[in-house]
Amino acid sequence: MKRALIVVALAAPALAHADDAITGTYDVKYDEAGSTCDPKPLTLTKSKLTIAIKKGALNVSFDPAFQLVGKATTDGSINAKTAKLIGTQIGGLSARYTVVGRAASGSVQLALTAQYIRQDTNKPYCAQTWNLTGTRAAAAK
Repeated sequence: MKRALIVVALAAPALAHADDAITGTYDVKYDEAGSTCDPKPLTLTKSKLTIAIKKGALNVSFDPAFQLVGKATTDGSINAKTAKLIGTQIGGLSARYTVVGRAASGSVQLALTAQYIRQDTNKPYCAQTWNLTGTRAAAAK
């Protein structure tokens, strides 16, 4: 019985430490990896990305403002998606965003995909993918 208590006591600090290793705000650069869209609905170059973990849920927020949600992991892996379709500046299109990759040692390497959906037919229209790289932003003093 004492061993079980010791294992639980050791697992909680390890999980908290893993959360601290990836959470924070990052300055990221986008490199377009591919697109089936013509014209391209979205152009991304640089922005802020925030990773937070609350109650075991992974939240990834991008500037422009959309948030992706996934499950927190202890190894720095990131896999999150938007909970619902997000409206776009292109009339008649909504988008579903997904991000996969890794955060470790103060840096992130991610792939962001936007799957555009026609609002009139609710069917896929085209997709864009970006590779994101960045480092943790310096804390404000």
